[in-house]
Amino acid sequence: MVQETEFGTTIVGLVADGRVVLASDRRASVSGMVSSKRADKVFPVGDRAALAFTGAVGDAQALVPKLETEVRLYETRRNERMSIPALATFTANTMRENPLRVQHVLGGVDADGPHLYTFDAAGGVLDQPYAADGSGGPTAYGVLESEYDDGLSVAEARSVAARAVAAASERDLASGDGLNVAVVDGERVDLDRYDDPAAVAS
Repeated sequence: MVQETEFGTTIVGLVADGRVVLASDRRASVSGMVSSKRADKVFPVGDRAALAFTGAVGDAQALVPKLETEVRLYETRRNERMSIPALATFTANTMRENPLRVQHVLGGVDADGPHLYTFDAAGGVLDQPYAADGSGGPTAYGVLESEYDDGLSVAEARSVAARAVAAASERDLASGDGLNVAVVDGERVDLDRYDDPAAVAS
C-alpha cells in the first residue's frame, strides 16, 4: 500500500478445512513514511469471497465495489450464485482491460468448495492452496512453505497466517502495526482486526 510502482505490505491466503483464510498487516506507507497504522487491506466481496490487496489504496477501493456490483448483477440476471472461478475470471479480465496498481489474492467458497487465486499485473490467474504477496511476501512464503498442510483446521490456518504476517513485519519496513484476518466459509465473511499478530499466532 505505497505509492505508484511499489507494493509495500504483506498479504497471505490459505485454504483450510473447506474454508479460506486471508490475512494482512495494517501499515500503510507513502514514500518511506507510515501514513496509517490502521489500514484495512482485506475486504469482503459479497458474502462468499474476500480480497486482500497490496498497492495503491485508491485502485483497490475502486476494484472491490466493481467486483461486488458484478456479483450482484450476475446473480440477479441469472438467478443463481456466481462461482468463485467466474469471479476470478472477471477479476482477471478487469485487470487486463484497465490495469490497476494493485496486487491481490482472492479467496472464496462455492458449491465446489474453497478457492484461492493470485493474479499477475497482466491478469494471469493461478489457483493455489496458499499464497503471499507484497514486499513482505517472500518472508511470508517461508512460513507458509514450512507450516502449511492441507489438513490444517481453520484455527490452525489463522495461526499460520498470523505467523507469516508477523515474520514479514519483522523484516519488511512497509509491513507491521497489527493484523487483519478474514475467514470465508461460503455463507459469510468474518473479518477481525488485531493490534498484535501474536493474539492469533500463538
